[in-house]
Amino acid sequence: MIRIQNVSKSFEDFQALKDLDLHVKKGSIYGLVGVNGSGKTTLIKHLTGVFRPDKGDILIDGQPVFDNISIKERIGYISDDLFFFAMYNLKDSSRFYSKLYPRWNQERYRHMLQQFGLSEKKKLSRFSKGMQKQAAFILAMSSMPDVLVLDEPIDGLDPIVRKKVMKYIVEDVSEREMTVLVSSHNLKEMEGICDSIGILNQGRMVIERDLDELKSGISKVQAVFPREAGQEPWKGLNVLFHEKRGSVDLLIIKGETQQVEAALLKAKPVIMDLLPLTLEEIFIYEMGGDNDELKEILF
Repeated sequence: MIRIQNVSKSFEDFQALKDLDLHVKKGSIYGLVGVNGSGKTTLIKHLTGVFRPDKGDILIDGQPVFDNISIKERIGYISDDLFFFAMYNLKDSSRFYSKLYPRWNQERYRHMLQQFGLSEKKKLSRFSKGMQKQAAFILAMSSMPDVLVLDEPIDGLDPIVRKKVMKYIVEDVSEREMTVLVSSHNLKEMEGICDSIGILNQGRMVIERDLDELKSGISKVQAVFPREAGQEPWKGLNVLFHEKRGSVDLLIIKGETQQVEAALLKAKPVIMDLLPLTLEEIFIYEMGGDNDELKEILF
């Protein structure tokens, strides 16, 4: 559905994206994560046709996005930096959107307006940031997009509204096979809905995998081994982190969970807990968090 190949982009002397690849399957939810300045917003502006890449291809269903009206009519986009016409209310905005998007669904618009409880007549400039984000979501979803691109979609929303937003997204993915790319710092929320994850760092794609595969490829271990001094039952495994607290060994081991478990069980541990890491923990590891940061979040 979405294919980005060898994309590079520079702004004067700063290279924002470097030979970046990204692939999103139709009807899936793709989570884009990275530290501030990693290139997430620049990538999203390429995907929505705001920027033209210096090199590479940005394709949706095999068609380039830039200057392609027929493709842009199928994209819904909610930016973290929201913009509305100063004098417009939601009713004015809905009329504007209905002229831009051929598949505008007025019935859905009316239903969502009622569900979120927003005023149609109050100027959008007088809405709070959270209310503006809800308004942008109603307008985007009422355009019935094939591709929905979200930049920090739930920032500033209360838990009840977040749940409503996620419910609409998941339903459209399930029922219409809408394809979603979402960039967010809320990794716990993303872990609950995303099928695949891409981790950006300094304009490059560090990791791009299905979430289940990503989580099964690295494990957190807390164990007590009956061994003589100097023996290491994990020898030969790819140990990324190790700390000993009394008789307990705390480890982060990269590799398939079943293989790691089988190797450690050969040492006949007195007690052992082996769990996949959360997305937040994996992110800190891949971004090179130091030992103190890792200890604080991992154990």
